[in-house]
Amino acid sequence: MTMKFPFLVTCAAIFALSACQTSGVMARLSGKSSKPNEGPCPHALVLADAARKIQIGEPQTYPNVGFTGEILSVRSFCTYVGEDPIRADLVIDFAFGRGPAAQGYQMDYPYFVAVTRKDRAVISKQVYALPIRFNDTNRIVRKTEKFASITIPRKQQDTSGANFEIIIGFDLNEAELAFARSGRRFRVDAGSQ
Repeated sequence: MTMKFPFLVTCAAIFALSACQTSGVMARLSGKSSKPNEGPCPHALVLADAARKIQIGEPQTYPNVGFTGEILSVRSFCTYVGEDPIRADLVIDFAFGRGPAAQGYQMDYPYFVAVTRKDRAVISKQVYALPIRFNDTNRIVRKTEKFASITIPRKQQDTSGANFEIIIGFDLNEAELAFARSGRRFRVDAGSQ
């Protein structure tokens, strides 16, 4: 599900040095307010155990690698003033690979976007399927997903975005999660020249 927002290119240039920005400039660019945010944006991060998706058979060697995926980065921008909820926009960069054991040329990669109270409970979680098509000459595909206006309610005007986190990761099955936690890695470009 790709959603576009017109100020992304401008914001990316202005905020290239930071993953999350709190600024009156951001609010003015989005057209939502001329005031600066009440506080910092929620931190956006990739869950380490779910940053990679690897299909692999036994023995766990390169010839048995099927489809792979990796979340390369996530960037967020937000606005909130007064009693308004936090409205966060995300940009997620992915890379996908087709290994020697992959069956077919298309794979749906499920991934989640979760909003949490920092170091506490999940407030909401959505799972999305990202369909990726490969061909014989293109075994690696890069894709950027954009989400506009994730809304995070605040109970009080002085509730800062620093109280929340936006967590991204692949929705893994038990075998994929066990492989991810084992510390072994096959990156999407493994075996390529």
